[in-house]
Amino acid sequence: MGSKNTLTVLWTTDDLVTTLDMVFMYAANAKKFGWFEEVTLLIWGPSAVLAAENTVVQQHLQEMAELGVTVSACKACADRHKVSKQLESMGIEVKYWGVGLTEVLKGDGKLLTV
Repeated sequence: MGSKNTLTVLWTTDDLVTTLDMVFMYAANAKKFGWFEEVTLLIWGPSAVLAAENTVVQQHLQEMAELGVTVSACKACADRHKVSKQLESMGIEVKYWGVGLTEVLKGDGKLLTV
């Protein structure tokens, strides 16, 4: 998680327009066009509910995974919003991310927070 060619997108908003027009567009294109070698989309907070309940969002998440974007969710957040099982059933990794996010922050990779 420390390479300069790594991008972690910390997705925290439950706003659909921002999600589609910024978060997903940039994360997908960063991987698709090789702007970053590794791209991780980290679902955090209220975005977990949007991911679990919105079929348009779910389709985009699947497409990003097919492009090679790593999609993962904060387990503490998903548990708080009672959507861990839904996210896991979609093939999304759900794990505790406190230490991992700290490593991203301390490392050489890039972090984009929306």
